[in-house]
Amino acid sequence: MQAINMKTVRAVAALALVTVVPAAFAALPIQQWKQPSGAQVWLVESPTLPMVDVQLDFDAGGRRDPAEKAGLASTTASMTSKGLAARGGEPALDENQLSEAWADLGAGFGASAGSDRMSFTLRSLTYPDLLAKAVQLGARQIGEPSFPGDVWQRERQRTAAAIREANTRPATIASRAYAEAVYGGHPYGYDMTEATLGRISVEDMRAHYKLVQPCRAKVSLVGAVTRAQADQIVKDLLSRLPADSGCAPLPPVAEVPTLAAAAERNIPFASAQAHVLIGQPGYKRNDPDFFPMLLGNYILGGGGFVSRLSTEVREKRGLSYSVYSYFNPGLHAGAFTLGLQTRPDQAAQAVQVSREVLQRFVTEGPTEQELKAAKDFMIGGFSLRIDSNRKLLDNLASIAWNDLPLDYLDTWTKQVERISVADIKSAFARKLQPERMVSVVLGGQPARQ
Repeated sequence: MQAINMKTVRAVAALALVTVVPAAFAALPIQQWKQPSGAQVWLVESPTLPMVDVQLDFDAGGRRDPAEKAGLASTTASMTSKGLAARGGEPALDENQLSEAWADLGAGFGASAGSDRMSFTLRSLTYPDLLAKAVQLGARQIGEPSFPGDVWQRERQRTAAAIREANTRPATIASRAYAEAVYGGHPYGYDMTEATLGRISVEDMRAHYKLVQPCRAKVSLVGAVTRAQADQIVKDLLSRLPADSGCAPLPPVAEVPTLAAAAERNIPFASAQAHVLIGQPGYKRNDPDFFPMLLGNYILGGGGFVSRLSTEVREKRGLSYSVYSYFNPGLHAGAFTLGLQTRPDQAAQAVQVSREVLQRFVTEGPTEQELKAAKDFMIGGFSLRIDSNRKLLDNLASIAWNDLPLDYLDTWTKQVERISVADIKSAFARKLQPERMVSVVLGGQPARQ
């Protein structure tokens, strides 16, 4: 086999980052199977480009953090790139050597942790020799992170400085108060502080990392590989993790408690703009009401300048340049959030108008005209959700993580098309209780009597 010119590899890899996959296909055949280790695999073959994208997800996200060590999952994930331990005759690599090794391959590897999951991503060209080396290095990074103590001391200081800087921003203060009010003591409301950061040790990271086991892996692949190749890639990527010891079920995480009553929090802050956040726990990602809530929220506040909130708050009254709403569903009921910024002396009026718009929408639902416009936008723009391997991988990983049906993307536009005004009205009535929402206003002025 001829040696691969690395300049050519990098050029092709750069092209792959911007080249889209054809969207004009009738269906996306998703293959799914389970390996003997217990790892579950989802694959979409996409032979257009000689590349593959892989995502490995584990139930090791922030919902597994102890309250007193909030941020453990995210810091653990970030530290996996700071060095590899020596094992099996292969030398240890420090963070610089590891970064250079990935650059030499023209491949990319990342690790991160959100509220629900810890994720590892690999992108590589599929030339046989190159792909094998990328998978081997990825397996080392997943299975042999060294968690160097000296690097953690440096990273902890850097992160603490970033936290102190963020704490000077009004948006940070408002968001923290809002998360506490919406989620109560649930892990979704945890926030990494200097105090919780200071309690996290390398030993804590190593203990948390034991959640990363092959039997708990949900692996998604999109690219120019066959099922047999994909199966081997997954086996190899997980091969350096310790052998499973029975893989007992993880302890359940409590659900987000519902709000018993409305709550208001006004936070004094000298700011040119008041920050307003209103909301409550919403719904899980696999909820049957997902599509009516998706369409309904686009009409309410997710559609930018064409949303009802924008019309009433921005266009008619000039209370805010931007007003929005969104749901953040996960394994638990992520928050419904309505947010805006306004002049401090207009904050009380902006809150009142926003609440009135929300209450009316929950009570009456959208109009037929609003619903048609929302459907036209979403159905017309669906191809943009899957027009690259990276976007397709994001959707495939969501299907895998949330146990959605394999034909989810094939039926997406049909699911949107069938939603009626009555569906949205009844779904919003089930999910939202405007009279029990929390509101956080930072930097506002009391309403004039």
